[in-house]
Amino acid sequence: MLAVDKVTIEFAGRTLFRDLSLVLGAKDRVSLVGPNGAGKSTLLKIIADIQSPDGGRINKAKFITVGYLPQEGIRTEGRTLFAEAESAFEDAVQLQRELDEAGEKLGSLDTASPEYAEALEVYGELQLRLEHHDVDRMKPRVEKVLTGLGFRETEFDRPTETFSGGWQMRIALAKLLLREPSVLLLDEPTNHLDLDSQLWLEGYLREYNGSLVMISHDRAFLDVLIDRTFAFHAGRVEEYAGNYSFFLRESVARREQLERAYKNQQKEIQQAENYINRFRAKARRASQAQSRLKQLEKLERIELEPEDDAGIKFRFPPPKRSGQVVALLEGVEKSYGDLTVFKDFDFEIQRGDRLAIVGVNGAGKSTFSRLIAGMEPLTTGTRKAGHNVELSYFAQDHADALDPGLTVLETVEHAAPGGAEINLRTLLGCFLFRGDDAFKPVSVLSGGERSRLALARMLLQPSNFLILDEPTNHLDMKSQEVLQRALTDFEGTYMIVSHNRGFLDPITNKVLEFRSDGRPPQLYLGNVSDYLEKKARDEALEAGASSAAPPTASPRAGATAASTPGGNRSRKEQRRIEGQLRQQKSQKLKPLQERLEEVETTIAALEKRRGELAALMSDPDFCKDANKLKEAGQEYQESAANLETAYTQWSEISDEIERAEKEFEQESM
Repeated sequence: MLAVDKVTIEFAGRTLFRDLSLVLGAKDRVSLVGPNGAGKSTLLKIIADIQSPDGGRINKAKFITVGYLPQEGIRTEGRTLFAEAESAFEDAVQLQRELDEAGEKLGSLDTASPEYAEALEVYGELQLRLEHHDVDRMKPRVEKVLTGLGFRETEFDRPTETFSGGWQMRIALAKLLLREPSVLLLDEPTNHLDLDSQLWLEGYLREYNGSLVMISHDRAFLDVLIDRTFAFHAGRVEEYAGNYSFFLRESVARREQLERAYKNQQKEIQQAENYINRFRAKARRASQAQSRLKQLEKLERIELEPEDDAGIKFRFPPPKRSGQVVALLEGVEKSYGDLTVFKDFDFEIQRGDRLAIVGVNGAGKSTFSRLIAGMEPLTTGTRKAGHNVELSYFAQDHADALDPGLTVLETVEHAAPGGAEINLRTLLGCFLFRGDDAFKPVSVLSGGERSRLALARMLLQPSNFLILDEPTNHLDMKSQEVLQRALTDFEGTYMIVSHNRGFLDPITNKVLEFRSDGRPPQLYLGNVSDYLEKKARDEALEAGASSAAPPTASPRAGATAASTPGGNRSRKEQRRIEGQLRQQKSQKLKPLQERLEEVETTIAALEKRRGELAALMSDPDFCKDANKLKEAGQEYQESAANLETAYTQWSEISDEIERAEKEFEQESM
């Protein structure tokens, strides 16, 4: 159990949030969302005891351990990859060393001596302590986590200092997962992961026994894992009892409700002020007017803050129409010394393609992008640009080409086409440069800020073919949505290298997968979710084929229509059968639906009680009574366990209803 108790954070004279309280129970899944700079990462550091709050405190039981993964800045050296990951079990490794030493000492002592008896007792105690750590499972666990995060077995003995920054963060994540802290704090854990590693991490975190608090700009990742969302906005933090998609829907509903309440209050205030102004000078009504005035002064006024980024839109400059074939690769090979990235590769990009480029890191995605963009020479083969194609290319290293002597605003002014009707300050706002940020020199910008500025500058250039390599890495959710809408309306062609499913799914219609097993890249029609489903089906078919199951009997060639469902039935007979099916369906589904409603009622009651207990345990006066606090803590844990059971029941009943409905659909065909 861990509680954030009335925590306040101030930065550069501005209050990021004040009196924030929340309680983390066992297996809670929490996300922190909001614009960059709202204090989300700061809160994680405070919970991890890396930074102190300006007010409030973190309360946690002695047995609670906290593990924290920052966005960047971790580097390890002096060990092999496997040894570094294994250091997560440092206590157990030290016990194993001591046990080995005790065993050697036993071998050198006389079994009849008092020293032997004493050494044997020490040896037995060490064995008991080591059994608690389940040492036999350590090596398989390390191997499972490292391979899940994308490391190959051939890299296990490789020194950690030879890995790049993104892989260094994977090493840190592996150690954290192996350590299994009670509370896991993850700040943008998917930033350095390819799609396969993301899916593995998703599955691992689903089964994780501890609590999870996460910051992520990947909507799909949040939707799968999270059941509580804390939204940071304008110095306030609001809780939502659901994932990111739930938060989006509920925040709109709350805003609409607040606007209605604000309008009603403004009407009441206006009526009261009219009454006061009309009668305050009249003797008979002066006392009543004064009373109204006092009531008005005591009124707690509803504040309707402007919505950040509300209505912000960005549109690409209208592109020229290109030829049907935008880019063509024929017989292409790309090699770096002895390393061949791909060979005999043919590929065609057509006008209107919205192409997602996915695959494991190092498989050739960025290389392919540079080849298509003409930024890198082919080893062999030909590259052809289509008729009337105007290309714009964004890569992370483009940030290094910015002029450090210009300001942020001057940088986009120099890139804007002459005569274009574009509000550059609005564009900069889309990419998180707000207010005086526009006048910052490029020389003082962080790496993430430079990447955002390079992306904004590139998008101003008129083109009909966009190549974007990881464009969302440094964008918050709002900025991603702005870019998403702009790409939806874009009339040209684009290809995007990204692992952000939530960003890609609504705006792509083809997926090109690059693989590291020597097989050529493969094209899938549809978005990333369609690709993942198709890939899962293909893998299941391959697995099924290897099991050599007997083939199913095919229908006889001479079968008549009467032998098939619905063959030569009369309309009357068909209606009778349909009526029977409806009756059977009702008899089957009604008790299931009643059970589902009962479970939903239980869930609502448990969630309400858990919220009441959380409020109690965050009250300093209540926490003074140790017995009451202990009882409330026990009830909170019990309600959390009951809630998990109820959710499991709800899922099982829902699945049963879905199966039953499918069965009746098939029978009615």
